Amino acid sequence: MLMKASSQSLTEQLATRFAERIRNRLLAPGARLPSVRQCAEQNGVSPSTVVAAYDQLLAQGLVEARKNRGFFVREAPGDAGEGPAAAGQDAAKWSAAHWLVARRNPGPVNATALIRGMFHKVSDKPQPGMGVFPSDWLESTFMPAAVRKVTSTRALHEFSLQYGEPLGDSSLRRALSTKLGALNVPASPEQIITSVGATHALDIVSRTLLRPGDPVMVEEPGWAVEFARLNAMGMRLLPVPRRADGPDLQVMAQYCKLHQPKLYVSVSVFHNPTSYCLSPGSAHRILQLANQHDFHIVEDDTYSHIAPPHATRLCALDGLQRTIYVGGFAKILAPNWRIGFMAAPAHLVEQLLDTKLLTTLTTPALLERALALCIEQGQLRRHSERIRTRLDAARSRSVKLALNAGCRFAAEPAGLFGWVDTGVDTDTLAQRMLDEGYLLAPGALFHAERKPSTLMRINFATTQEAAFWKKFAELVRRM
Repeated sequence: MLMKASSQSLTEQLATRFAERIRNRLLAPGARLPSVRQCAEQNGVSPSTVVAAYDQLLAQGLVEARKNRGFFVREAPGDAGEGPAAAGQDAAKWSAAHWLVARRNPGPVNATALIRGMFHKVSDKPQPGMGVFPSDWLESTFMPAAVRKVTSTRALHEFSLQYGEPLGDSSLRRALSTKLGALNVPASPEQIITSVGATHALDIVSRTLLRPGDPVMVEEPGWAVEFARLNAMGMRLLPVPRRADGPDLQVMAQYCKLHQPKLYVSVSVFHNPTSYCLSPGSAHRILQLANQHDFHIVEDDTYSHIAPPHATRLCALDGLQRTIYVGGFAKILAPNWRIGFMAAPAHLVEQLLDTKLLTTLTTPALLERALALCIEQGQLRRHSERIRTRLDAARSRSVKLALNAGCRFAAEPAGLFGWVDTGVDTDTLAQRMLDEGYLLAPGALFHAERKPSTLMRINFATTQEAAFWKKFAELVRRM
């Protein structure tokens, strides 16, 4: 709330609030600021105070005024014709990579807003838009015990004084091979390559199989970080509508005829953001198209730990012929351990390994060995079961609260995420909820090209409090 007793004027407080959100990317490039009237009503100030605050943002080069449309966040700080240095004191917040992405693909760079929200704490309240479980859900005694076991003086010398195995720690790859076998994905330890998280694995696959300008089929709605990453690499995105049983096969077939795509990126099980699961019939047709039109499939199974083992997976049906399996442990175990992996067709392993070596050399063997112990001793499996049970209860509570608040579920509630229709523009709603200390995930973030949406993704684990839904309903009524 703005404070009249503050040493700063109301104008300065309001301008500072917006400036911080823009610099921390909680307000993404291209986002529209509230109208002068709306902002004045929301903050209990006069329209002239808002105009003065927006003028300060204009002077700082953080926003631009568009005739008869309002004020919008600039695509980059400072003069768009300069470079990162033009941002002055804010240059440190902009890497060259962010600058290039913003210049070439201003829409997808909005994807980093949620990521930055993880590092710039909005408030101490549970955050509905976050993509991970609350930290207290992930706490365990077995993880520290596993780390202690592999960090004896002898082990530290063994692991730390030389580069590890290029493919990744052999004990972890053996454990992963067994784990994948339980999902009917046939991968020997020699077909598994570890990575610095699942996102790094996806990046390795893209850099190995694709060249700038290559067409890539992606699911829409889908994970905006993947859209932004592929865009930044110069790929041509072909959005395929995602339905309850899988992608729109007619659209895929048309893309195959017209564009000859090189890759299809899929989340088959508990798709993000809808939590849809692929049906066997759709899976078979996708594999037929891949064989007929000669493209690879990368299957991101990020949510496997909370999914039923019998769920349909393309890699299981295909036997790792045209498919590459990607997994990780950030969602279920330890986000900061950054351990991911891929299981690939034998003939692609050396190419993928070359790409890994060029980007990271090897991966940290100490944490990989600790993770192997957690898997081998059954601790990860039991931990996942506890999380699933807790999530089922949380989902039930969250769904009731959402329905009572006037929402409609656009997809059957399942998994970690709910795909909710609010009936109002969620970009605008997200800005208003931010004032109340809540970070939302508006539907526009999940499209290859940002466009207004009444949908939002909620995290069932962080939307169990009636206080959030009360404030949500209150703000929706005002819109």
